[in-house]
Amino acid sequence: MTDNGAPEPPADGPAPPAADPPDVGVGPHPVPWPDDARLDPELLAHGDRRNVVDAYRYWTVEAIVADLDMRRHDFHVAIENWRHDLNIGTVVRNANAFGAAVVHIVGRRRWNRRGAMVTDRYVHVEHHPTVAALVDRARADGLVVVGIDNMGDRSTPLDAAPLPRRCLLLFGQEGTGLSDEAVGACDEIREIPMFGSTRSLNAGVASGIAMHAWVREHVEVV
Repeated sequence: MTDNGAPEPPADGPAPPAADPPDVGVGPHPVPWPDDARLDPELLAHGDRRNVVDAYRYWTVEAIVADLDMRRHDFHVAIENWRHDLNIGTVVRNANAFGAAVVHIVGRRRWNRRGAMVTDRYVHVEHHPTVAALVDRARADGLVVVGIDNMGDRSTPLDAAPLPRRCLLLFGQEGTGLSDEAVGACDEIREIPMFGSTRSLNAGVASGIAMHAWVREHVEVV
């Protein structure tokens, strides 16, 4: 019996309904509406429940992208997509969070967007069919290609020296890591020091650590 005398549900029975999650974002904007071309009339009328910072409430996607374009950082991010890696969405979400200039996807054009949580609307995503095409793009933009993978004597610790300011952080597939072609294209390879039993991190986690390391070294956070 429960405290109020009602019978308890069987242990293998249905779980009680979960409480409704609290509303996120903001509701309709009070009238009169601000005179601002960046604002979306639909959002003003119906509310803005998107996962965006408060400064971008009611803004159109185009206005947000234009504003971010004035503040993006000097590093790019790339990930190989030979096996439809589910980590790509997380890499894109991290790139949005840390202000990467561009996300490059190498290999298969289609990728699982679920993990991106719609942040792909706010970042620039480019596709390259081969590693060679990616490297050509990096060289044209003056980027140092830095592979992120634990490769023993072939890699150095991520925090052994500052990451180059203008660089492309390159990540491989879940399980296999960077392909041989990608390793050969790297100017340097950094590894994330680890202290447990597993030999590697997935690309989603590794990308967040590496991007944060770049930001910590090159961005003054106020």
